[in-house]
Order: sequence, then C-alpha cells, then structure tokens
Amino acid sequence: VDRRQRQMCIRDRHIRDRLAMGWSPEQISGRLRQEGSEHAISHESIYRYIYRPKIRPEKLHRYLARAKTSRGQRYFKRRREPIRNRRTIHDRPEAAENRQQFGHWEGDLIGGSKNSYIATLVERHSRYVMLVKVANKDTESVVTALIKSAQKLPRELYKSLTWDRGKELADHPRFTLATDVDVYFCDPQSPWQRGSNENTNRLLRQYLPRGTDLSVHSQAKLSTIARQLNERPRKTLQYQTPAEMFAECVASTG
Repeated sequence: VDRRQRQMCIRDRHIRDRLAMGWSPEQISGRLRQEGSEHAISHESIYRYIYRPKIRPEKLHRYLARAKTSRGQRYFKRRREPIRNRRTIHDRPEAAENRQQFGHWEGDLIGGSKNSYIATLVERHSRYVMLVKVANKDTESVVTALIKSAQKLPRELYKSLTWDRGKELADHPRFTLATDVDVYFCDPQSPWQRGSNENTNRLLRQYLPRGTDLSVHSQAKLSTIARQLNERPRKTLQYQTPAEMFAECVASTG
C-alpha cells in the first residue's frame, strides 16, 4: 500500500507541475504514454482529478485554457476498431519532424452541417495550405479526393502525410499505392501532434463558420480561401508568406 501511495503522489505531483507549465490534460496524458511511464493516465482521468472536490481548493482548473470552475459530464462513443497496417507518427522520418525539408504534410477533416466535410492539408515547412472538397466522410470518398489532390503536385513536393486517427483514412494503402506518399497516424487524443494543421483549421473558421453547410462551396471557392491564407505573412516564417516559400521550393525542384 505504501508503494502504491508513493506512486500516486509522484503521479499527482507530475500532473500539477505540467499543468502549471501550461500543458493541457491531453498533452500530459499523451506524453506519459509516449515515454512509457508507469504513471500513464488518460486525459479524462486528469480532468476528473482537477475537478475532484478535495482538489478544488488548489484551483488546478486555473491552469486550463478556459479555466472553468466546473465541467459537465462526458459521454463516450464505443471504442473504434484500429486502422489496419497503420504506421505511427513515431515512425515518421526526422526530416518531417524537424521541418527542415519541404514536402511533409499534415491533414484532417473539418465538418459542417448536413454531414458536409472538407479535407485540410498543411505543409509543415512552409505552412502552405490546400483545401480539398470531399463528397462524404467515408474512406473511399476521402482517399479518392486526396489522391486527386496529391497528383497535382510534383513528387518532390509531397513526401509524407500525417493524419489523426479518423477512420476516413482507413484505406490509406490505396492512397500510398496511387501516390507513393507514406501515411503516418497520430497517437490517440493527440491533436497537438498536428499543430500546424490544428492552427490552420482554427483560421479557416473565419471563412467556414461552424454549423454551416460546407457542401455549398465549390473547389474553386475553397482554392480561393486557401490562396488568401497562403498570402498572409507569418511570424513563424519571419513574415514571409507560405505562398512565397512554396514558390521557392517549386523553383528549387527545377
């Protein structure tokens, strides 16, 4: 019992320290799993710990992004079947991880009303954005649309694709076979592993508000929105634009 209590104290201290550093419960949980820690814990358990009555006097909730004093009950869907033959983000080449090489993309779907979806793609080195109209969320529709989009780029500009755990890319072998682009999948509940894509999705809501029907937008309209984002100077690029960096990369490929 004493050993178990010591372990719980170590885990609790670790959670408090990381919360104070500004880490979210998802980031704490994901990092513990990545490190193979014996103190691994789900992000929902961390939330329950934060809002546990006897913990509240410490006001750990103040470290959360929204700093809510209470949290509603969460409902969970049945666990999904894992995607077969998937390669994890930890298998991704170092060139993709350090952003030094052009051609490594992050992708996701954003949803709207009436079961409408758009695929968003962001290149990690330049933050260049592509938006792809998809007919539906099923894997056949999404993979077909991504293949068509990828084939518009020279092979040198599309080396890998990192996606979340969504079943819409369950048919990833067909994508790789058609494009010769390797696909890597993030850890569960770890959207921060696709940080560039997540940030871009938030920017896109200026043009594609939540709760609206995304199917009304043509591919030409989506390309116009992407061009506007790509022509914005970015602080992280020393105020170059993604479009300028993309053009430099295209020119370097000859």
